[in-house]
Amino acid sequence: MKYLLYGPLLAKVLYTRILEGSFKDDWCLHILIICVARSSLHQLWSTYVNMLFLTRNRRINQHGYDFKQIDKEWDWDNFILLQALIASMACYIGPPFIENVPLWNAKGFFTILSLHVGISEPLYYWVHRCFHKSYLFNQYHSIHHSSPVLHPFTGATATYLEHLVLTPVIGLPIIGSCMMGNGSRITIYGYLLVFDFLRCLGHCNVEVVPHQLFETLPSLRYLLYTPTYHSLHHTDMATNFCLFMPFYDAIWKTLNSQSWELHQNTSSNAGNYRRNTADFVFLAHVVDVTSSIHAPFVIRSFASMPYTTRLFLLVLWPPAFIVMIMMWAWSKTFLISFYNLRGRLHETWSVPRFGFQYFLPFAKEGINKHIEEAILRANKLGVKVISLAALNKNEALNGGGTLFVERHPDLKVRVVHGNTLTAAVILNEIRGDVKEVFLTGATSKLGRAIALYLCQRRVRVLMLTSSTERFQKVQKEAPLECQSYLVQVTKYQAARDCKTWIVGKWITPGEQSWAPTGAHFHQFVVPPILSFRRDCTYGDLAAMRLPVDVQGLGNCEYTMERGVVHACHAGGVVHLLEGWTHHEVGAINVDRIDLVWNAALKHGLKPVSNIVTGQNSP
Repeated sequence: MKYLLYGPLLAKVLYTRILEGSFKDDWCLHILIICVARSSLHQLWSTYVNMLFLTRNRRINQHGYDFKQIDKEWDWDNFILLQALIASMACYIGPPFIENVPLWNAKGFFTILSLHVGISEPLYYWVHRCFHKSYLFNQYHSIHHSSPVLHPFTGATATYLEHLVLTPVIGLPIIGSCMMGNGSRITIYGYLLVFDFLRCLGHCNVEVVPHQLFETLPSLRYLLYTPTYHSLHHTDMATNFCLFMPFYDAIWKTLNSQSWELHQNTSSNAGNYRRNTADFVFLAHVVDVTSSIHAPFVIRSFASMPYTTRLFLLVLWPPAFIVMIMMWAWSKTFLISFYNLRGRLHETWSVPRFGFQYFLPFAKEGINKHIEEAILRANKLGVKVISLAALNKNEALNGGGTLFVERHPDLKVRVVHGNTLTAAVILNEIRGDVKEVFLTGATSKLGRAIALYLCQRRVRVLMLTSSTERFQKVQKEAPLECQSYLVQVTKYQAARDCKTWIVGKWITPGEQSWAPTGAHFHQFVVPPILSFRRDCTYGDLAAMRLPVDVQGLGNCEYTMERGVVHACHAGGVVHLLEGWTHHEVGAINVDRIDLVWNAALKHGLKPVSNIVTGQNSP
């Protein structure tokens, strides 16, 4: 709702254009354009910083952005709104300088630069030092320093008082150049955007300034700070107070002695392929075009919440579609996100393919090639466990990962499909007094394991399949005394009296209508079925909550809640924590279901299934 405060400016622009036929009060238009440009600049910096496949090895602080920091920096753009309102009042109260200045004035560049160096830099330096005094720091500036990992939005996160103080720092050079008759619209736009660009640079946590630049021009290091330089201020708060120019730290004796050495080391290590090797990799893929926008490097705040369809996604759909085509043509498997758990680095990589592409016959070989290259890359890097997500372990695609293990018998990395824990999560959701279940996707890898597990516990399983051969194959795997508990059905009507449905194959609302009132739908199908029946309940996809000591986790996995991952992801985590040395590929070992479940609970992972009523419920 805060963006409604821009309403009067927009109304003034529309009024002068529609009713007066011109942009007479065009300062309103300029303020709006500048606000959009400044917001876009910060967003582009955020996008770049979160493109880990480009920046991972250049990061200064190797920790990730957690949900707490993201929430704290949620309203990072408040300062843009505040300065827009102050600029509006200034234009109403005083002479509207922006209307009277030309488009370009060569003298304006030197004037605004001189005013910045002579006024803004020292003013900011001393104000900044004052804010580090005990009272002002504890009451105000500590909020800015509370972010554990610097981000472009960190530089914009401060208290109202600090934003007010920053306003003259950025405004005096603009007002001064205009009052001296040397102002121009280009210099005003340019100064504001360069100012924000440099603030984002200092807080980006990615060293983008090459140390060779300062070796060639040593004096330049006193004229322009670097991300490493400012990061030292957040670790040693008695040094490096400057706005953009270390010269002022040098003359007032607050320049950190490690500034140049740390910058050189960080910049030099940027060429290393991997400074920190992951112990665990979750190999995911994109679900669809719209959900591809739910990535940390697109909109960080959106990615920190469970994925839901939003209206603004329609605007971003065309560029996302273009990116999909480009990924199909040129992209390789890339790093999406990471977190730390008990001293071990966990990463999520993505195969550059979308869900529908897995069902194109001609795309099968290419997808397997991407998965195989990712496994070999993980093996080369020293990754201990790589877990295959969703369609990356499709039985028809690669036999649940068996293809890669057979091709490369000497793999040191353990390939895991994680479906043992997925089966365990689903089975532990079923009430202990259930005597009969209806199972779709019954002959799939998961369906087979669920059916065999339940029949051994004397639960009657109605297996929906038209293939008698496949049904008999599963039935023969069951102990002789349990085979009678497996029953083949070919129509949904056979389950009209069964109140426990386990859905492993997508079913339509019409097919759901055969379930009796009060039925519950468990499911292991992606995407989840529609919650159509208001007289029934629906379970979530199999998932588990990561242990409470997870660090640096700041994005949600598709529709999962914060801190929750799909069960196959959790299965790979358990495989790593237990130190198991076998590959978990191909058919699920039913005898290990309880073992894996107990191991997950032992390590602090928790089930999170929620029972919800249909979407038509009042």
